[in-house]
Amino acid sequence: MDTLLARVVRVFGEAQPHHAYLFSNRRGTRLKVLVHDGFGVWLTCRRLSQGRFHWTEGQGGVALTRAQFDALVLGLPWQRLGDGGVIRTI
Repeated sequence: MDTLLARVVRVFGEAQPHHAYLFSNRRGTRLKVLVHDGFGVWLTCRRLSQGRFHWTEGQGGVALTRAQFDALVLGLPWQRLGDGGVIRTI
């Protein structure tokens, strides 16, 4: 957790309260979420037994809506969510 927090501070300058920072392994099968909830920092991990997280590589920061975040954590193609949270194409 401390290593991920240090990376967030190095890239963004600080860890903002009420923000989540997502990290993926190279294969895209594991996702770590570092959250600053305003009181402290917590870390959670999600691993897919099949498939991969649909992740965009090479971008320093991406703002996600709640629906996009939920889809990403479930392993769904969050980039393809419409305005109503409906997946239009796969």
